[in-house]
Amino acid sequence: MVSTLSTYRNVIALTGPLLPLVSFLARLPVAMSQFGSVLLVSATSGSLATAGIVGGTLSAGQVVCGPLLGRLADRRGQRPVVLVAAAFNAVATAALVAGALAGLPTAALAAVGAVAGASVPLIGPLARTRSVALAHRAKAGEGVVGAVHSLEGTLDEVSFVLGPALVGLAALVLHPAVALGGAAALVAVFGTAFALHPTAAVRAGNPRRPGSTGARAPRAPRVVHAVRCSLALQGAMFGACQAGIASLTARLGVPGQAGIVYAAMGVVSAAVGLALGALPARFGLRLRWRVATGAALVLSVPLLFTETLWPLYAVVTVLGAAYAPHLITAFALTERFVEPARLAESMAFAASALVAGQAAALAVSGRLAESYGPAGAFAVAVAAAALCLAVALVTRVPSARPPAAAGPAAEPVRAFIPAQRTGAPEGSGASGGATGYAGR
Repeated sequence: MVSTLSTYRNVIALTGPLLPLVSFLARLPVAMSQFGSVLLVSATSGSLATAGIVGGTLSAGQVVCGPLLGRLADRRGQRPVVLVAAAFNAVATAALVAGALAGLPTAALAAVGAVAGASVPLIGPLARTRSVALAHRAKAGEGVVGAVHSLEGTLDEVSFVLGPALVGLAALVLHPAVALGGAAALVAVFGTAFALHPTAAVRAGNPRRPGSTGARAPRAPRVVHAVRCSLALQGAMFGACQAGIASLTARLGVPGQAGIVYAAMGVVSAAVGLALGALPARFGLRLRWRVATGAALVLSVPLLFTETLWPLYAVVTVLGAAYAPHLITAFALTERFVEPARLAESMAFAASALVAGQAAALAVSGRLAESYGPAGAFAVAVAAAALCLAVALVTRVPSARPPAAAGPAAEPVRAFIPAQRTGAPEGSGASGGATGYAGR
């Protein structure tokens, strides 16, 4: 316990205490927008089909444009990309609220939803990229890098539990428009704060300047593509569980319990993810990947035989213990084997794969739940877990971090110490430069 706290203190020393808080608050709008848009459009249009279309275009926009924003962040730096994306996203989300209240037709709402999804500022992937870059600049050990992934994974899990809960509460007490309007305000304020934080100047690598000549960047290794497939299947588990939980609670006459059941799974997942930082380094990423996916399969099978509320709570809560370890390990594998100069793009690809899998499975499992009951949706989750384990078992994972992905060399950075700004240009390496880090 003491060593775990010490490890996380080292992580906070690298990032500063404000960055995790700001990044967490800036992540909430992502978790709020999907659910909030569905609630708002269904309430204003009276059509679940219209709400589903708008929610689908929002997800599609994020899946398609997320990696592009990540690539821009790698090439131009996080600050300008996040500033522009946060501004666009806040305006697009506010426009979606106004359009829904004004009763715009489905096509117009879907177009606005697509813009809102395309402009999501990728706080989660970029926060991971930023924190990992700080750890490598400090020449931190793999234990600290692992703790960075555990902390970031926990922040993601908590945001995706708290975000929908806030939306549901605001919709119940006030109106869904208030919830989605709050998401727009959060992304405008805390997305901007995340972009302006001194750590935004730190990069994971040294990408070639636009227009420069030279060989093309190497392709991502096979293990990275396998991890993206694994994350898409993890997203499919999420989507199928959502549909199955909603179907079963509705059949039991307690549809309001669906969000609470799903939140219980998220809370346990977040707690286990945080504890993962204490796992000894001898438990390598390949072993963690296989154990996590194997656990997801074993723990998801009881869903097929769950027919009442309290067993549903028990099964789903225990299942949550397998989710965060898989997500954290998948992002850690991505970070270990990609070129540092393409880390933000690769993290965005990984996050987009998760969203794509969730959206696709939600659509398919929802139809299966209508035809075959909750077990039809849960069968999709079990099948996805089985495929996820198969991917982990057949994928060859190198035992060591390749030299190209080891991060830039630098003098140790002992702590986050904002330096006095001088007239030196950003990235010049002059003392007191815009990065604000001692020992750079």
